[in-house]
Amino acid sequence: MGAATETFYSVIRRQGITRRSFHKFCSLTATSLGLGPLAASRIANALETKPRVPVIWMHGLECTCCSESFIRSAHPLVKDAVLSMISLDYDDTIMAAAGHQAEAILEETRAKHKGQYILAVEGNPPLNEGGMFCIDGGKPFVEKLKMMADDAMAIIAWGACASWGCVQAAKPNPTQATPIDRIITNKPIIKVPGCPPIAEVMTGVVTFIITFGKLPELDRQGRPKMFYSQRIHDKCYRRPHFDAGQFVAEWDDEAARNGYCLYKMGCKGPTTYNACSTVRWNGGVSFPIQSGHGCIGCSEDGFWDKGSFYDRLTDIKQFGIEKNADQIGMAAAGAVGAAVAAHAAVTAVKRLASKREHADHNS
Repeated sequence: MGAATETFYSVIRRQGITRRSFHKFCSLTATSLGLGPLAASRIANALETKPRVPVIWMHGLECTCCSESFIRSAHPLVKDAVLSMISLDYDDTIMAAAGHQAEAILEETRAKHKGQYILAVEGNPPLNEGGMFCIDGGKPFVEKLKMMADDAMAIIAWGACASWGCVQAAKPNPTQATPIDRIITNKPIIKVPGCPPIAEVMTGVVTFIITFGKLPELDRQGRPKMFYSQRIHDKCYRRPHFDAGQFVAEWDDEAARNGYCLYKMGCKGPTTYNACSTVRWNGGVSFPIQSGHGCIGCSEDGFWDKGSFYDRLTDIKQFGIEKNADQIGMAAAGAVGAAVAAHAAVTAVKRLASKREHADHNS
């Protein structure tokens, strides 16, 4: 536990990492976060001077896909995040300790780092039947969640499960699986939704907190704006095909082979806020739409209950340049013509009224 008082820089220097490599790491990290050129020096200063932040990572009802994503981060590498940047004191999925030893770590962290540790939560607590559908260390998970949240500095809700409820909370939700922000109401909560979230988004959030000593700016739903402020549709490389009215109608048709828009195949990109089309997955290699499958909207609230993944959105209007340009042009010309005609009519009426007033005055 004393390792939490060490800095990231002191740890990597002990591992034989050169200062040059350290600054290269800071520059790459700043770039991956989309920060300005001065951010690299701020990151370096923070990692040189600030103690590593203790992190408690707990698991409720979930499939561990968030952890699977996290360990595949490329910028920064998860080994740097877990072994050097933070002090991951508890994660029952990857830690060596088990049973009473693992439970003792939770109590020790609460006592030594009260108000200083981050509670990262993957999954959600079921509330039905007293929380008996998820037992952790002999107790309902909801009880341990509340206990560890009481003394936490902040809480990170990893994935759609912790953020929204995900498939566990889908109708009819027999276990009464509940998002953590409905359980914990007195602590700042950062929602990092997705099923799972992008690896670099997860490590990016952790890096931001460590570097700047504060939470990233959040939107009205509690998501970091730096990663969730734009729709996938806004930066999708297939967007020009959407605007041109060029759509895939059947899997593996000519339009699919030409890389046309997947909107008619049920793509939820126009209503989904995430960084998939910019950060991408597997070290920036690709994302679902690039691989030929539409977005399923997994980072949005209630996506399991919004119909089939292949149901077409019905309230999205596209421009359709190639198919509608002539009609739009004629409509615009007609509108201008109508305006000109209306202006001429009004002018004529005013002139006629003026002539009548002048005639009445002379008579």
